[in-house]
Amino acid sequence: MITYPALFKYDEEEKVYNVRFPDLPGCFTYGETFDEAKAMAKEALTGYLQSVDARKMRLPDPSKLEGEEVVYVEPETPVAFAIWLRKQREALGLSQSDVAKKLGIKYQTYQRIESPSKTNPTLKTIMRVEKVFNQKLVKV
Repeated sequence: MITYPALFKYDEEEKVYNVRFPDLPGCFTYGETFDEAKAMAKEALTGYLQSVDARKMRLPDPSKLEGEEVVYVEPETPVAFAIWLRKQREALGLSQSDVAKKLGIKYQTYQRIESPSKTNPTLKTIMRVEKVFNQKLVKV
């Protein structure tokens, strides 16, 4: 799906892991342990992406960073799915209406599927999406 690089820095004085997303201004969090910081980063990233989408702002593309402080974080699955779906559609030069027709669903239904805060497609719809975009999404 989609992941964003996060910088994890341990603060000796505060005894916490500070986390910030260089691609997402104002998106940061922390945790007392590395695992807690990773969980908080996932939550912060999910909320940030939902907020950007709700305000009809452009979702920033993730950069490619490397280094020992860099950890790639994926948002919650529904948000990751909606963003992935939008990016796939845009890469093919399709409108939401085009994809809705290919899926055999109403335009408004497709809009909800592509919305990070509203997406909740059925397995049947996901299977149709796999055919439209020629990609396997579900492994059993």
